[in-house]
Amino acid sequence: MDLVSIVGTILAFVVVILGTILKGSSVEALWNPAAFVIVFAGTIAALLVQTQGKVLKHAMGMLPMIYKPPRHVPNDLISRVIGWSEISRRQGLLGLEPQIESEQDPFVRKGLQLLVDGSEPEAIRGVLEVEQDTREHEDLAGAKVFEQAGIYSPTMGIIGAVMGLMAVMQNLADPSKLGHGIAAAFVATIYGVALANLLMLPMSSRLKGMIHKQGKMREIIIEGLVSIARGDNPRQIESRLQGYLT
Repeated sequence: MDLVSIVGTILAFVVVILGTILKGSSVEALWNPAAFVIVFAGTIAALLVQTQGKVLKHAMGMLPMIYKPPRHVPNDLISRVIGWSEISRRQGLLGLEPQIESEQDPFVRKGLQLLVDGSEPEAIRGVLEVEQDTREHEDLAGAKVFEQAGIYSPTMGIIGAVMGLMAVMQNLADPSKLGHGIAAAFVATIYGVALANLLMLPMSSRLKGMIHKQGKMREIIIEGLVSIARGDNPRQIESRLQGYLT
């Protein structure tokens, strides 16, 4: 689990609640069912209109990555690639066949299978680069769902505030209801702005950063497997792959 992300999420709620108390209001003032429905349900409705079902499903599947990110250790990956290279030089490409079953990443398994099958270096590069581009496109589309939620939610907050003020205007004859009504109207704005800037937009940026790291890891795999297919020396491969760490 990523402790920083967990602390950040908790702190987002604490900031809003503590800020409300320090400003002299009450925690109860933050709860407004009508504002909640307008902002949260409205944002979800906008996403459903804009986003394809499979993209939305993929985005929800990416959500756990924020709190349990995949492990990215380029040096370890380079060491594994060098190990594959040394096995291929001692036992031939077929010696890598046992490595396929031990790999959990489908991308790595596919690359190793192409290598064991004796595919040409450029054929391996072509197949894996297409898969890399496809995966990155899908992941970026998933991350963009949270970005779009961060764009829509403040607007939903404004709509909620306007609707609340409309209700206030209908009760101008009763001054006792004005203060409470105006306060409730602006709760929707708080929901919308807080949802966007404390959760949705940071989540989108975090996911995009992870996608970039995953892309670099796959580039290392592609270059390593192509180098092995060409029969390059393990030390040459290591030197070439180290360039991805700069």
